[in-house]
Amino acid sequence: MEILAFGVTADEKPLLEQAFAGTHEVRCLEVFLEEDTAPIAAGYEIVSSSVNADLSGRVLRMLAAGGTKMITQRSTGFNNIDLDEARRLGMTVSRVSYYSPYSVAEFAWALAMAVNRRLVRATTRTRDFDFRLNGLMGRDFHGRTVGVLGTGKIGAAFTRIAHGFGMRLLGWDVVQNPACLELGMTYVDRDELLASSDLISLHVPLLDSTRHLIDAAALRRMRDDAILVNSSRGGLIDTEALVDELRAGRFEGVGLDVYEAEAGVFFMDKSLETVEDDTLARLVTFPNVVVTSHQAYYTTDAVGQIIDTTVANVADYLAGRRSENTLVPPE
Repeated sequence: MEILAFGVTADEKPLLEQAFAGTHEVRCLEVFLEEDTAPIAAGYEIVSSSVNADLSGRVLRMLAAGGTKMITQRSTGFNNIDLDEARRLGMTVSRVSYYSPYSVAEFAWALAMAVNRRLVRATTRTRDFDFRLNGLMGRDFHGRTVGVLGTGKIGAAFTRIAHGFGMRLLGWDVVQNPACLELGMTYVDRDELLASSDLISLHVPLLDSTRHLIDAAALRRMRDDAILVNSSRGGLIDTEALVDELRAGRFEGVGLDVYEAEAGVFFMDKSLETVEDDTLARLVTFPNVVVTSHQAYYTTDAVGQIIDTTVANVADYLAGRRSENTLVPPE
């Protein structure tokens, strides 16, 4: 059987082809799955999508009309998929429920360190042989307070690194993680965490209940010299409210690997185009903001696990099985 995979990067392609070698053929496309590209999938029973795919009801209906019966998404998040419509159409849908939490946790710390120690500004200067230190002063994380919003696998990995820095640990989650408690984490309500933390990192899924978890009111509760990092989902932050606070001169720095309107922008080369998103255009101009392109998961370890799970999801579908990765089971 030939499987059609959308949104495959050049680094990912050989790994994906190797993983399916000997069992199925896989056709890899760089383009993302959305309304304009969905007709390419006609005749393919199994389609693999990436995190920025548009799997709204309209796109799912187009896929089903072309003969697609199974979608396996190469990501943990699935808020881009209309699961109710998939059920109505009788389509099987799977995701990757787990991959290396260290990839994201370590990258979140890379953002925090880059913002705190002004690494982007420093490297830009030294490329021009400007070796002055003015404006590059950071601060020790040791002895300061970190607030971790979401203490699941990734949040716990982030917390272990914070513990290694010698930081005071505050956590917020619906369920307390024993591993974090053993490290000395104190669980508090969200408002207290925001008001008390020098560094705040987001590690919660994007749900209706967490959309704009960091809204204008939450941003106002944060310290003026706080650092905010988001390597989870862009919709957790009200970006327009964040820009307003940054324009007012607040926050030591912000590190973002995700953006709430990233679909159709992230993972693509827009360097020769006019930026139509005024909020994003303004956001990247702040000297204390670092924006990366949803790359926190992008390590050989994590991508390898994602691909292995995708191969297993296809095998489960063909065998009529379901697993922890199954969002909509086969009929």
